[in-house]
Amino acid sequence: MFKKITRKKLEFFLKRYATSKKVLDIGSGGSSYEKFFPNRLSIDIDPDRKPDIVADAHHLPFKDGEFEVILSTEMLEHAKDPFQVEREIRRVTASDGVLILSTRFVFPIHDSPNDYWRFSKYGLRELFKEWDIVEIVAETKNFSTIGALFQRICFQSELRFNKPMKLILFFIAWIFSKIDGLTRREFGDIKKEVPEKEIMPAGYYIVCQKR
Repeated sequence: MFKKITRKKLEFFLKRYATSKKVLDIGSGGSSYEKFFPNRLSIDIDPDRKPDIVADAHHLPFKDGEFEVILSTEMLEHAKDPFQVEREIRRVTASDGVLILSTRFVFPIHDSPNDYWRFSKYGLRELFKEWDIVEIVAETKNFSTIGALFQRICFQSELRFNKPMKLILFFIAWIFSKIDGLTRREFGDIKKEVPEKEIMPAGYYIVCQKR
């Protein structure tokens, strides 16, 4: 009940792309995904997170086409200029190389004050329009997203009647994570004229191949 709703989903997704190829993990400080990417070089702008290399994703210290796989989890929303980051990622990715990236959509401020952006799937398609998009996956469905938000309130707030109230909210979050099947149809507009899927995910996972 207390486990992050989003964490298990991300690990399941990354496991599908596990590889022993040379991987550059951007913004990877503190992550535990080396079990899926054993030949991983980690970089992060924060030295306290103990990356292999301290570097800024806006100016990657690598030669063109150096990496077969780029991994970036929960970093893009913290980049001041995501378009510059995309250009740098594309530069250091080998021909036909792959980018595996996750980022936030419906989600609270986190790692403040360095939290700048939220991305819809349409924004991601625009940002990575120079790539061949293999897939874009919504991290959660609508009710699970609400559950994840209840969890983040507990993680990032002090409440009145703090401990018992958080137990109640964690239980509510767990309930919301179990009722996604209530949704029959979704729409991308309030008039219900444009059919849409997963209108309120907590975030997205995107996999692209360099052209």
